[in-house]
Amino acid sequence: MRTSHLSHVQVVSASAISAVGYPFIALLAKTFRWKVEGYDNYEKIVTDGCTPIFAFWHGKILPATYFWRGRGIVVMTSENFDGEWIARIITRFGYGTARGSTSRGGRRALVQLRRDIYAGKSAAFTVDGPRGPAYSVQPGPIWLASLTGSPILPFDIASNRHWSLHSWDRTQIPKPFSSVAIAIGEPITVKQQASQSDLETKRLLLNLSLSKLSEQALKMIR
Repeated sequence: MRTSHLSHVQVVSASAISAVGYPFIALLAKTFRWKVEGYDNYEKIVTDGCTPIFAFWHGKILPATYFWRGRGIVVMTSENFDGEWIARIITRFGYGTARGSTSRGGRRALVQLRRDIYAGKSAAFTVDGPRGPAYSVQPGPIWLASLTGSPILPFDIASNRHWSLHSWDRTQIPKPFSSVAIAIGEPITVKQQASQSDLETKRLLLNLSLSKLSEQALKMIR
């Protein structure tokens, strides 16, 4: 992992958070009672021989990491301290990482993700990361879909009982034995070499899709 931009204290702290965070998440998530809608949308992409680009909100990282674990999905994570400990945890759940964000290293990370998709690996974005604004889709997944032809697979997760952190994304951590619902939407395709106007239209469409999936997931736990 790239750590040259972090201090020694930050590297040690990220390692410590990972050592504690991984077993905590694994143990906690085993108690979740899952409700799933739209999984056939994912299955159809795989059956068609395509590699999806997963798209979801930053505040749902914890349950999303557990649900999609073990599939070798490559996740774009920022190069700051938060991105470091997140990367260390998700790799233990069977993910790959491409380090970069809209503010630093983004172009390099997109090049890696494109290479990974051509190698048959799926990719994933927290579409409003790394620092928001919350619930506003950034252009990264749209660009990648246009570069590769891979479909974007949006999803959202809700839980009936959770802790909410006082962070910009209001990160949600489902409580033990809570009902956790995942709503997976229909794939969104972006034509290759799309115009800037087309890219913006797809970005807005993805934002709308995720908003509707948020409502759907909430209804599933009521």
